Amino acid sequence: MSAHQSKSSFSEKSTPMAFRDTVKRAEQLVETSMKGNDASHDASHVWRVRDLALSLAREEGLSSNPDSMEIVELAALLHDVGDYKYLRDPSEEKLVENFLEEEGIAESKKMKILSIIKGMGFKDELTGVGNQEFPPEFGVVQDADRLDAIGAIGIARCFTFGGNRNRVLHDPAIQPRLDLSKEHYMKKEEQTTVNHFHEKLLKLKDLMKTKAGLRRAEKRHKVMEEFLKQFYAEWDGKA
Repeated sequence: MSAHQSKSSFSEKSTPMAFRDTVKRAEQLVETSMKGNDASHDASHVWRVRDLALSLAREEGLSSNPDSMEIVELAALLHDVGDYKYLRDPSEEKLVENFLEEEGIAESKKMKILSIIKGMGFKDELTGVGNQEFPPEFGVVQDADRLDAIGAIGIARCFTFGGNRNRVLHDPAIQPRLDLSKEHYMKKEEQTTVNHFHEKLLKLKDLMKTKAGLRRAEKRHKVMEEFLKQFYAEWDGKA
C-alpha cells in the first residue's frame, strides 16, 4: 500500500485530533493565500463564516454527524481560497484541491467539499445552479457566507470592496442592473457601491437555504434597509 493510500484510508477514520491538525493547516493556507486581499475578503471574513456555518449546522441538527461537521468546517474555511476576484496566478485555482489531496481527505468527503465551494457563489445562482437540490452541508455553508455579506458587517465589507476597486459611492444617474446574468455580474464595468445593495445584497435574504439562516438574515436585511433609507436622505440633504 502506498503512503498516499495509507493516508487516505486513515482520514476516512480520522480521529478528532488528526482533524484538528488538518484544520490548523487549512487556517494557515487561508492566512498565506489571502494575505494580500482587502478587508472585505480577508482571513477574518473566513473565520466569521466558519463560526456562522458551524452555528447554523448545529441549529439545523447536523452536529449528530461528525462527518457533516467536518465537511462544513473545511468547506467554510477554504471557500474563498483561489477566489476569481483575487486570482494572482492561474495555479491558485487548484490550491484547495491540492490541499485536500495532500491531507489525504477521503474521496467522498473531498468531492462534497469541492462541490460546496464551486456551487456557493451568487454568480452560480444567476445561472439557475442554486435552484437545484442540495445537501444540508451546502445550505449551511452558503448561508453563512451570505450572512456575512449582509447586515452591519455586510455594509462595512461592501464599502471596503468598493473603495478597493475605486468605485464611486453613489451616482443617481447610474441605475442598478436588476436583471443580471452571470456574465454581466462578473463584468468589471463601471458600477457604484450603493447599487451593489440592489443588485445582490438585498436579494440574499430570500435565497437562504436553511431556516436558521433565514432567521438571522431577516434581522440583517432590516439593518441594510434602514441604512439605505438614511443614506439616500443624507445624500439628498434631507437628513
